[in-house]
Amino acid sequence: MIDLYYWTTPNGHKITLFLEEAGVPYTIHPVNLGRGDQFKPEFLAISPNNRIPAIVDQDPADGGAPVSIFESGAILLYLAEKTGKFLPKDLRGRIAALEWLFWQVGGLGPMAGQNHHFKQYAPEKLSYAIERYVNETNRLYAVLNKRLADWAFVAGEYSIADMASYPWIVPYENQGQKLADFPHLERWFEAIRARPATQRAYTKAAEINRAPIPVDEESRKTLFAQTAANVK
Repeated sequence: MIDLYYWTTPNGHKITLFLEEAGVPYTIHPVNLGRGDQFKPEFLAISPNNRIPAIVDQDPADGGAPVSIFESGAILLYLAEKTGKFLPKDLRGRIAALEWLFWQVGGLGPMAGQNHHFKQYAPEKLSYAIERYVNETNRLYAVLNKRLADWAFVAGEYSIADMASYPWIVPYENQGQKLADFPHLERWFEAIRARPATQRAYTKAAEINRAPIPVDEESRKTLFAQTAANVK
């Protein structure tokens, strides 16, 4: 059994996509970011960076005490290795999946995240910042589109690399992007969206979070005004 500490963000969706695809039993523990649940001591004991997602595996392979993992890329890799699913076993396939997993973790996620921040959450609409991150998101879409010109999925078969990137493409309109500009990416996106496990994962998300995080001064302070003084 996997305990999943989760909220309905792209990084959270990565893990529900995997668990639904792999048929792994799991329990969701909502961590409402707008209410500051991520700063509760019991969550920080699992995720010291106060970010979702995090998991606790109650039945690790070594038969020992439960194992906790934070950071979405690390969780996907752990689950793939635990289940033997969605990570190619051949050398070159595995390398490709890991390359594109880390591409998402180090590139697409942070850049699209800054895109979201400056377009939607920042109290001042700074044209330079918005243009910078919309353009970089656009470039990264093109990189993924180019890869998918020759591959059905980014590492050949559907893998954790696809699960990592797909949730960050879902809000493409809010990122100032048009899927029609990226035909190979659009084909890939529609193929993943049609998967039953994807539909189950996003249905669960809608049931858990029935109202968006309010964009007000209090939520901005909770989400974006943390400093070293808040690390406990």
